Amino acid sequence: MNDFFEVLDATDKARQIGVLATDSPAGAAFASHSHAQAQLILAIDGVVIVRADDGNWIVPPGRAVWVPGGTPHAIEMAADVSMCSLFVAHEVRQTLPRECRVIGVSALLRELILTARGLPADYDLTHRAGRVLALILDEIEIAPSLALHVPMPRHPALSALCAQLIREPSAPVTLESWAHAAHMNARTLARAFKRETGMTPGAWWRHARLLLSLPRLAAGMSVLELALEHGYESPSAFAAMFRKVLGVPPTEYLRKG
Repeated sequence: MNDFFEVLDATDKARQIGVLATDSPAGAAFASHSHAQAQLILAIDGVVIVRADDGNWIVPPGRAVWVPGGTPHAIEMAADVSMCSLFVAHEVRQTLPRECRVIGVSALLRELILTARGLPADYDLTHRAGRVLALILDEIEIAPSLALHVPMPRHPALSALCAQLIREPSAPVTLESWAHAAHMNARTLARAFKRETGMTPGAWWRHARLLLSLPRLAAGMSVLELALEHGYESPSAFAAMFRKVLGVPPTEYLRKG
């Protein structure tokens, strides 16, 4: 596991960009760690959940999450996963993103990353291998950010409540039950939650549950089952919210690249 965490730290420092392909079974996890290099985690197949202090990022097939160098993060496989990780030293391209984000992966970027898996370790940035890697960085810079982030409050009681819902997204919650658990007045909790996350508790619950439905969707759960599990009155209501947040209906999302 340390080999995965330190794939570039253990190599020649002159090699500032590298690609590692891995396959992991559902339920596999990498504990919180960080790299000196930035990391782009591309899900080829399966769904990956990346957790950091500022939130959780859901990474379904055809998407990728960018994690800046030095950012502590944990990785959980929500299904059998085939993924590629691109590691980039900060000095290679200082205009790359400075915060975690999920990006859309174009067909070109996907193929470039798959091609980079077979590049020699002693690549020359002035030859083909170097040009492939430079084009990958160009594509990352222009890739669209996607709304697959679940913001996390820093207040310990609120953070604990959010973590509990993430572990059990189907569990019923109300503002009153959260206020009771946090030993707060309901209005005080609502104000604090909005201040720390930019969302009301109700909006956060809907957004988090919607994103956390992606692993179940990838595993083959029906839209009807997902709608009932998440408290929607009908599959059409769930699908409408899914389309509003993610741009496409749930039946198309996972195969949209």
